[in-house]
Amino acid sequence: MRPFFLTFTFAALLSAQSPLVDRVGPTAFVQIQAESFKSLTPRQQALTYWLTQASIAIDPIIYDQESRFGLRQKRVLEAVVAAKDRVDPAIYARVLPFTKLFWGNKGNHNEMTAQKVLPEFTADELKKALTQAGHKELLVEVDALNQSLFDPAYEPMMTAKSPSGGKDILQASSNNFYLGVSLDDLKGFNEKYRLNSRLVKESGRLVEEVYRTGTPDGKVKPGLYATYLKKANGYLEKAKAYAEPAQAKVIDDLIRYYQTGEYADWVKFGIDWVQNTDTPVDFANGFIEIYRDARGAKGTSQSFVSITDQKLSAAIHKIADNAQYFEEKAPWLPLYKKQGVKPPTAMAVETTVLTGDFHVTTIGDNLPNEDEIRAKYGSKSFLFGSSSRAFDVVTGSALIDEFVMSPEEAALDRKYETEADELLTALHEVIGHGSGKLNPKLTNVASFYLKEYFSTLEEARADLMALWNVFDPKLKELGIVKTDDIGKVMYNNAARTMLAQLRRIPSGDTIEEDHQRNRQLIANYIMDKTGAIAYEKRDGKTYVVVKDYAKMHEGVGLLLAELMRIKGEGDYAAIKNLIDQYAVHFDPKLRDEVVARYQKLNLPTYWAGVNSELKAQFDAKGKVTKVEISYPRDVVKQQLGYSALYQ
Repeated sequence: MRPFFLTFTFAALLSAQSPLVDRVGPTAFVQIQAESFKSLTPRQQALTYWLTQASIAIDPIIYDQESRFGLRQKRVLEAVVAAKDRVDPAIYARVLPFTKLFWGNKGNHNEMTAQKVLPEFTADELKKALTQAGHKELLVEVDALNQSLFDPAYEPMMTAKSPSGGKDILQASSNNFYLGVSLDDLKGFNEKYRLNSRLVKESGRLVEEVYRTGTPDGKVKPGLYATYLKKANGYLEKAKAYAEPAQAKVIDDLIRYYQTGEYADWVKFGIDWVQNTDTPVDFANGFIEIYRDARGAKGTSQSFVSITDQKLSAAIHKIADNAQYFEEKAPWLPLYKKQGVKPPTAMAVETTVLTGDFHVTTIGDNLPNEDEIRAKYGSKSFLFGSSSRAFDVVTGSALIDEFVMSPEEAALDRKYETEADELLTALHEVIGHGSGKLNPKLTNVASFYLKEYFSTLEEARADLMALWNVFDPKLKELGIVKTDDIGKVMYNNAARTMLAQLRRIPSGDTIEEDHQRNRQLIANYIMDKTGAIAYEKRDGKTYVVVKDYAKMHEGVGLLLAELMRIKGEGDYAAIKNLIDQYAVHFDPKLRDEVVARYQKLNLPTYWAGVNSELKAQFDAKGKVTKVEISYPRDVVKQQLGYSALYQ
C-alpha cells in the first residue's frame, strides 16, 4: 500500500466523470472501474459474475471479526438508513454519514488507525428513528449496544499492539479473534486452526471455534460463519461450470477448505491457485491477512476478483523474470538467500469487487502468504491498476507543496512521483515479499516466532527491497527506469511519509497500523544510524529532508539485512527492540502541527471504495446468457443491496 498525495476541489470533482462519489468528513468514497471486463469472452464474464457473488457473500464476516458487536450494529444502522422516507430528517442526516463510515471501515473503528469512531446522534435519537422506521423490535438492541456504540472509553481500539499500562494486547483489542483469552492463556496451547478460528475460554480451557461450513456427509460439523461460507460455496460451485479445468480445480479446493477448515486443505488450495497462471480472470477469497490480530495469527476474511491487463503487465513481468538476480544482490547473508527462485507471476489488474478486509487503498498484493508454498511454488503479485487510476485522477501537488521544503525537490517530486510510487509498489510486491528464506533450523513459519511484530517487519522488508534496488543498473537495462531521479523521488517519499502520515492519527502518541509502523521504522532508523535523513524547520514548519542519497542507501541496506536476519532466525527480542525504539511512538505536538497544516488543504484523509456492479441474465435452465457491468455512484444502495443478499 502506498501513501496517496491528493489535492482537488471536491465539489468540482463530484461529477459523473469523477471516480469520487461521496465524502463524509475526512473520508472520501472512490469508485473502482474494470473496463477490461468488456474484453472478456461471455464464458469468462459469467465466471467473473459468480466469483464476484462469492466475494460479496463473505463480506459480513469481517464486521464480526472486527467486533463481536459489529453485525448487530450493522443491522440496527441499516434498518434506519433503509427507511429514509419515514425517519425524522434531522436524525436521518446524522445517522446516514455515520453508517457510511461504518460501511467504509467495516465497523465502528477506523480501519487505518484502529481508533473508535463515534456517532453524532444519541441512543434516544436512534431509538426514535427505529420506531419511525417500523423496527421497534430493535429498541432493545440499542440498549445492549449502548457502550459499544456511544462510550468512547469502551473498547477504544480495534487492534492494540502497544497498549498503554502494560495491558495484555489481546484483551486491549476489541476485535473478535479471542473471547476471554490472554496471551498467558496461550502458553503451551497447541493451536490447530491458527489462521481460521476464534479462541474462546470455556470452563477454564481454550476452545477453537473453527470457521467452516461442515462437510456434506456430516463428518465435519459446521462451525463459525457457516452461513456465509455456505452461501459463498454455492456461488463457487456455479463459478466452476464456467472455469477452465485447472481453475475449476482451484475453486473446488477452496470449497473443500471452507467445508473442513483444515490447514492442509488451505495449503492445497494455495498450491493449485499459485500454479494457475494462464487465466485472465483471477480471485482471492479466504482468511488471508493477519494485520488485524494484535498477535499476528488470525486471518481476516477478504476477497477480490481481478481481470488481467495484459499490456500493463509486460513491464512487471520483466521484474519478476529477474527475481533471482535481485535475490543475489540482496544485502543479507548467503544463509538467507534463495536459490532457484521461481519468478512470481506478476500482473497489472482491474478489480470488479473488493470485499471484507481488502480496501480500495490496497494497490498491490503478493499472495499466498504461506512460506511453504512460496518456497516451492512461487507467488502471484497483483498491482491494482483500477485503484491506482482512480487515485491518479485526483492526484495533485498540494501535499508536495505543503510538506516539501525546497522548490527544487518539489519540482522533481511532481515530475516523477507517479513513476516512483508505481515502481515502489511493483518492487515491493514482486521481489520484496517473496524474497529471502528462513534458517532451516526453524520448524515453523516466521510469524509464529515474531508474533505481533511480524507484519510490520514483513512490510518494511518489502519496502526496503524496493528502496535497495531502485538504483540498480538492471532496472535501466530492462527499460523500467530511465533516470536516477526516480530513485531520488522514491527516497524523498520514504523519508517524508514518516511526517505526512501523522495526519491519519488524530489522537494519541502511538502507531498501531503495520504499514505506518513500517514507514516510520525505516525513516527513523536511517536518521539515527546514518544521518542521511533529518528534520528541518522553515517559517515555523517542520520538514523531513534527505541530506545524502548514498548514505540513505547504506542505511537501507543495514536495516534490510538486519530484518532478514531477524526473520530468518525468528529473533523476537531483536524485532521487538527495533520496532519499539523506532516505529511506535511519535511526538504528539508534531502530529498536531501536521494535522493543522493538512486541514487547511481540505483533502480527504481516509478512503473507501465503491465496487462495480455486475448484472446477469439467465435462460430457463439457470445458465448465464449475458453479464453487464456498470458503475453505481450510490454507496447506500450498494451496501443495502449487499445486505439483502445474505439476510
